[in-house]
Parts: sequence; C-alpha cells; structure tokens
Amino acid sequence: MHYIESIEEMVPDIEWGKNIRMVLDIGCTDSSFGASLLDKDVLTLMLGLKDDLVDLAQVALERGFPAVVSPFGTRRLPFPSGVFDSIHCGECRILWHSNGGKLLLEMNRILRPGGYFILSTKHDNIEDEEAMSTLTASICWNILAHKADEISEVGIKIYQKPESNDIYELRRKKNPPLCKEDEKPDAAWYIPMKTCLHTIPASIEQHGTEWPEEWPKRLETFPDWMNNREKLIADTEHWKAIVDKSYLTGMGIEWSNVRNIMDMKAINGGFAAAFSQRKVWVMNVVPVHAPDTLPIIFERGLVGIYHDWCESFGTYPRSYDLLHADHLFSRLKNRCKQPVAIVIEMDRILRPGGWAIIRDKVDILDPLEGILRSLHWEIRMTFAQDKEGIICVQKTMWRP
Repeated sequence: MHYIESIEEMVPDIEWGKNIRMVLDIGCTDSSFGASLLDKDVLTLMLGLKDDLVDLAQVALERGFPAVVSPFGTRRLPFPSGVFDSIHCGECRILWHSNGGKLLLEMNRILRPGGYFILSTKHDNIEDEEAMSTLTASICWNILAHKADEISEVGIKIYQKPESNDIYELRRKKNPPLCKEDEKPDAAWYIPMKTCLHTIPASIEQHGTEWPEEWPKRLETFPDWMNNREKLIADTEHWKAIVDKSYLTGMGIEWSNVRNIMDMKAINGGFAAAFSQRKVWVMNVVPVHAPDTLPIIFERGLVGIYHDWCESFGTYPRSYDLLHADHLFSRLKNRCKQPVAIVIEMDRILRPGGWAIIRDKVDILDPLEGILRSLHWEIRMTFAQDKEGIICVQKTMWRP
C-alpha cells in the first residue's frame, strides 16, 4: 500500500480509482500491486508472460484477480490501441530498448494519450538506463517523477505519453518514424509488432481523443465516437434485467462462490456492467471475427481481450468460476470445425463446481447438451421459447 501511495504522491493527477481506472501490470512479480489497487476501484489486468519462470498469472487468478497469459516479443498484445490509463512494470527486468525499442513502442500503442507508464527497478544498469532515456525521449514521453523508495529500495520512474501530435513534429531525429496511415493501430490479432509511432487520434470520431469520465461515471457515459448511443443504453438495461431477474435468482447458482467470470462473446460490455456492483470481475472476450467493440468495453472501465475461439485461450486450467456464452456457438458454426473443441476448452478453463450459462438457438443447444453430458457436466436448468433457448450447466469433479 505504501508503494501505491508513493506513486500518487509523486504524480497527484494519477488519482487511483477516479482518473485512473484501467491498468495493465506487465511482467508482474506478484499480485500485490493489483490487490492493493482493487480497494481503490482500479481494475488491474495482470499480464503473465509465457517465458516467466513462475506462474504468477496463475497465482493472480487463484486469488481472484484479472490475469491473462500472452507471448510478448514479436506479436502485438491482443488489445486495441489507447485503452489503458496506466501501464505498470514492477521490479522490471524487461529490456525495453532492445530490438529497436519494439516492446516499448507496443506499450505506447496500447497506452491512452496522456496515460502513465510506471517503471520500478531495484538495480539500474547505467548503460540500460541511458538507452531507456534515449528511447523514451525519442517517442516524446515526458518523465514526470523519479525517486528511490527508501523502504523498499526500489527506484520509481513515471512517464507520460503525449496528448497530441504536435510534439512529434518537433523531433529533430524522426526515429522511430511515424506509422503509415494504412497501419491500423487497433489491429492486434497475429499482427507483428512495429517499430513506428502511431499518431494520436485527433478527430472526434476516433476513440482516445478525450480522457474518459471518472469512475463510476464512465460506465454509463457514451462519448460521441460511440455510434448508436441509444442502442448501447438499451443493451445495458437489457442485460441488467436478465442478470437481476434471471441469473442471480433463477438459476440455482451459488454466487458466493463466483469471482472470476468470462463473457465468451461480449459485445458492448452490458453483461459485465450488470455485475459492476458485485464482488466479481468479468473478462470480456471479443471474438476476432466479430465487430470490433473492445474499445467501447475499455472506455466504459471494463476489461477485455481479443480471441479466436478456434484456438485455446491464454489462461491456466481451472481458472474461471463461471462462463457465459450468448449465441457464441451459432456464430462459430461455420468457422471452428466442431463445437466439441470449444466445449473441451470451456472444460479446461472452468473450475470443478464452476458454472456455464449458454444462450443460443435450440437446434444448436440440443447437440451441445449431449456433448456436455458426455463430460459428466450436470444440466441444472433448460428453457426454450420461439426456437431460442438457454441452458445452465455445472461442471463436476469427474475426470476420464
């Protein structure tokens, strides 16, 4: 907690839980940073790196904190551009300046304009420090504060990303260069990292031109770049009614045991918003072949990720308490070879005793029931009307 407070003292504008809501904790050494921020209404997504020696993301998920596992080296992270208010690398061992600064340029891509990059290290190598200073200056990051914490002996530096493109034009050396106009900053699935700087959004139709409202106002605030404001409000009310009147009371789910939830086909975050007052968190998964609504989800102060459900998800086995799939299977019918592959992945990531709520067309649900029974999942509730249905199932302790 002392560490969190010292950061806020160094840069008062940070205001955890008000100005800062969405944080990415990369290469986390433990989950205490995210745990401390949870009490301040900050949603911290811990990014476990696939080459980490210790499964720290698994520890975070066990403790009930948001975490994903991803390779970090050649491909972009599965997030849109400019969505994290702050990025934190604690006791950081990542060589940001290597490979032409590619890794730091990826941080620059996903950091919100005006957002903060918080770097803490125990022992600075002078050469690495000089290379990092040169790199951050070349991408126009402003160093707001630098001090050594006397208690933990950790040196903390806080950088801020520019809020406009003017400063890029003033650079004497145009290296790294600005990205070409056809280089889409939000394209993130299997896209190689680039060694160029994306320009900062300037038009009102683009996300990232303004800092969002303070939490919790940002959950119900819809900026001009979000089209169909009325549709978004209706979607939020729709899911709030379903969650309050059906999921929380009519399914027989033991909600006191539910903490980690995944919405496997999130659209605008309405399902997750319905749980905002409860002690749970929701991972909003936007399928890569669906319309790109992930910037909307982040703008509302909710966490999410891109994913292709024909592949395995970047998490550990038995890490979620509840999975929600709204017309996911009908959408994937012509993409993934067999629905059984998706069900097996659900079985992998759901804890024994965990729950799944699946909504879809009846002709999709009927064969799904057979697959779920073959895995010894218990069908707790089924309902169908006008060719649409819903099933609520619970995973058992059975193993083949």
